[in-house]
Amino acid sequence: MKAGTLTFIDLFCGCGGLSLGFEKEGFNSMLANDIDKNSIDTFLHNRPGIDRNKVICDDIAKVLETKKNDLLDVDCTLVVGGPPCQGFSMANRQRLIDDPRNRLYKKFIEAVELINPKFILMENVKGMLRAAPQVLSDFEKIGYYAEHIILNVRDYGIPQNRERIFFIGTNIKKTPAENLDVIRRIISRIKCSQKSSEIPLQDALWGLRRLEAKTIKNDTGIESEKFGFTKDNIFYNEPVPEYILEINNDRIPKIVYNHKTRYNNERDIKIYDLLPQGGKSDHKAIQHIMPYKSRKHIFKDKFYKLIPTEPCKTITSHMKFDCHMYIHPFQSRGLTPREAARIQGFPDNYEFKGAFTQWYMQIGNSVPPLLAGVLANAIIKAGVENKTLSVLT
Repeated sequence: MKAGTLTFIDLFCGCGGLSLGFEKEGFNSMLANDIDKNSIDTFLHNRPGIDRNKVICDDIAKVLETKKNDLLDVDCTLVVGGPPCQGFSMANRQRLIDDPRNRLYKKFIEAVELINPKFILMENVKGMLRAAPQVLSDFEKIGYYAEHIILNVRDYGIPQNRERIFFIGTNIKKTPAENLDVIRRIISRIKCSQKSSEIPLQDALWGLRRLEAKTIKNDTGIESEKFGFTKDNIFYNEPVPEYILEINNDRIPKIVYNHKTRYNNERDIKIYDLLPQGGKSDHKAIQHIMPYKSRKHIFKDKFYKLIPTEPCKTITSHMKFDCHMYIHPFQSRGLTPREAARIQGFPDNYEFKGAFTQWYMQIGNSVPPLLAGVLANAIIKAGVENKTLSVLT
């Protein structure tokens, strides 16, 4: 089902999780854009053969202005992206489409209208569901008919509870009903790709060096067998889980990147040690040293020790501040960036660039590549079925 003439543009590409999934299914990147330099450095580093002129680190508004004529002339299969929309956060009660923080969503609409791809795919936080009718209406105003779907990555062989909303649209047919039929076929294929069983967190933790939390403050650059390395070996102590093979293209990994711990004070390390798996801030085992017990009704999830036999809780960019909600189930520390990347489904040779805390941010903001691959495959198959992607027939 793969073909070299399938093309896509990734707006708000981040470190490249969404792109990675589409690339593996045969899509060729025409353009990628993000405003964050560290994310772009990671994107480029892991694609050494890509045309660097097609990966742009700048504000989307400037890209649309300076590249307008170029974008008008492209023949693009798909435009994808996850515009940051803080106004739709589940923690925010005011989730309005005209919230000024959501201007980037409007820029995504503007880009789609300019590029005129065959298909569109927009990812966002589940909180955007409330604004879904407005989003669908905005797409329709520029000639695209779309549907939305809430997906949890745990249903697709990824060891994590992570719900996100996806808007999928097209303008390839003559009537709205025909276009919506194509989209519903894509969504049907996505649903049919669900796995029959969940992957536990412990599968994602396989083969990584046992580490301790750093006790030296303000020294993220320190590397050792005790605290980890930017580049390290894999340790084979048991059969390789199928999940590890899947995220590493059916190869047994030998090298892993970004497996390092962060600084924690003595009190936090003690809390990590005392909490049982599944325990959180209100657990009796830590009440004598719990720093937030006077506000435990607010901070009841401030600390949480993960359960190895279940999918992990949602990996988020908040991990750049601390990993109290992501305590390793067997070791008295928070998850490392590599462990978070494993849970997101990145291959072990995907190296994250920039400052240590930025590794967490990039990983937390990503679309899991395995799920992106499911979406890409569904679009390809539906396109073939409807003779839209005739190049594949």
